[in-house]
Amino acid sequence: MKYFNTFLFIFATVFVLMSCSSNTNDPDFLENISGRYLYSADETVLVYSKDNMLFLNWRGAKDIKPSKLNEDTFYVKEMNAKIQFRKNPEDQKEYLIFLPKNKEDKIDYIHKKMSASEKIPSQYLADGNYEKALEGYLAIRTKDSLSPILNRRRFRNKGYQYLGKDSVKLAIDVFKINVVLHPSKSNPYDNLAEAYLRSKDTAKALTNYQKALEFDSGNRRLQRTIEKLQEKEVENTN
Repeated sequence: MKYFNTFLFIFATVFVLMSCSSNTNDPDFLENISGRYLYSADETVLVYSKDNMLFLNWRGAKDIKPSKLNEDTFYVKEMNAKIQFRKNPEDQKEYLIFLPKNKEDKIDYIHKKMSASEKIPSQYLADGNYEKALEGYLAIRTKDSLSPILNRRRFRNKGYQYLGKDSVKLAIDVFKINVVLHPSKSNPYDNLAEAYLRSKDTAKALTNYQKALEFDSGNRRLQRTIEKLQEKEVENTN
């Protein structure tokens, strides 16, 4: 019985050690796959390693630890997907692969590893590079005019996040892009006008409030705001 208990102890110890090391990976493999991958036209997945284990940052979630299924396949609970890292035979670039549920389905090479200098439009925005950000969003619209990335509420929310942090210049840039993408909607002009008002640029605020009223002529709040700003302009000229 004593020897049997000793055997069980040794077996349990080995099993625990194997379980603890099952998620470790070859350092060269981890170095090769580490980096940013394009998840969508304006989203990235950051792949990195700690203690020879794979981690992801995705959609605000940090230190996501995939479960290692074998040497090159991982399961990511947060994505409900099995992933691999493969080189596309057509362009010889590294890709993050989402394995299809049906093994017979074709594997798509969509999520390419980005170079260190590449940026998505929202990163250009955060860096204060309005022109490059606008260029990126216009390119998305050319490719897919119905892309959810271009949803005007998405830009409105982002702009107000910046206003909440007193990053007024960044908020103005976000709202300006929203106006370019949705030139026949009242709300983007309204949002931009508010941001200009926060920056104490009354003239531009008034111009955009008037533009907002063109597309929402019955909006009494806009009418009152415009009247107050016009009265203030008259007072300032006297």
